[in-house]
Amino acid sequence: MSFKLTDSVTWVGKIDWALQKFHGEEYSTFKGSSYNSYLVRDEKTVLIDTVYGPYGAEFVANLEREIDLSKIDYIIMNHCEVDHSGGLPELMRRIPDVPIYCSAQAVKILKGYYHADWNYKVVKSGDTLSLGEKTLSFVSAPMLHWPDSMFTYMDKENVLFSNDAFGHHFASDLMYNDLVDQDELMHECIKYYANILTPFNKLVTKKINEIVAMELPLDFIFPSHGIMWRENPLQIVQKYLEWADDYQEDQITIIYDTMWNSTRDMAEAIASGIRQANKDIVIKIYNVGQRDKNEVISEIFRSKMVVAGCSTINKGILFHMAGMLEMIHGLSFKNKKGAAFGSYGWSGESVKMVSDSLEKSGLEMVGDGLKVLWKPDSAAKEECEAYGRLLAESL
Repeated sequence: MSFKLTDSVTWVGKIDWALQKFHGEEYSTFKGSSYNSYLVRDEKTVLIDTVYGPYGAEFVANLEREIDLSKIDYIIMNHCEVDHSGGLPELMRRIPDVPIYCSAQAVKILKGYYHADWNYKVVKSGDTLSLGEKTLSFVSAPMLHWPDSMFTYMDKENVLFSNDAFGHHFASDLMYNDLVDQDELMHECIKYYANILTPFNKLVTKKINEIVAMELPLDFIFPSHGIMWRENPLQIVQKYLEWADDYQEDQITIIYDTMWNSTRDMAEAIASGIRQANKDIVIKIYNVGQRDKNEVISEIFRSKMVVAGCSTINKGILFHMAGMLEMIHGLSFKNKKGAAFGSYGWSGESVKMVSDSLEKSGLEMVGDGLKVLWKPDSAAKEECEAYGRLLAESL
């Protein structure tokens, strides 16, 4: 399948309708995804990015139906993670001498993955490549979200090939942002940003402002996952600036892990107390042992406060809460408050462990946490409600 996007740009990627997990088991993709590769024809012909490795042979076969492979003059790799570079080995077997334009870090990564000494051409910000009528300009974007990342801008048709930036995991044959369900689209965009780009907030802001200062006309943004931005493409750029600014909504997210639902009872009582103190704030409650971790992270991203509860097991915390706390730590959230709670029967270490983990992750802790022995009775539930009121008032 190919799809003409502009007079000179043809989409030659792969829509992966069946994809449910990404980055191993780390990221859920309930809407599937796509691996977007672009063929640009001018006096010279360039291929921008490829597809995930398992689709490499299919990709090359489909590409050959679109163009004689010997007519491809250049290949550009904006980012070399295997979901973008996986089609290269099959392609380079057919056209081994075609130059690959990429960053210096990308050369190291490509050699590390494929152990091949292809015809690499290192480029950096400000470098250009003439295709004839049109010119490609390269913009280095390290750590958005890998050290090799870069953007490619094409004049005349005013296209930014942005690779992972401004992308999302969303399979659709409608191809364009104005044709798909807007709520679904923005849900996948904020989920992608929250789970992948949050640690790089400052770099996101700096790079976007750098590109804005270049005053490049922009009619299209073509990312390497998901659909194409053609109607008001700058809307997603503005969203990135908003999300990168230590984003939060008027929301508190309560997460918990529990063995016999005592900690769940505490979570619900704490939520009741929050509501008593603030009738307008949004409250979300998630059992992290049962809910998708990436969806939960998206809600934490939106929140002013994270309230985390866990029962104690073997002088420690339950498995899924431990994983969630590790994700929170790695994502380096800023400008959020935290609190801890939990039930216990024997030793009761979990609350302090949860509290310490949130504090080490950079959250401003409210109080020392709340512990309840065994299952909360009416008095304990009243204590939880009072704790909820305290948390709400701290905001």
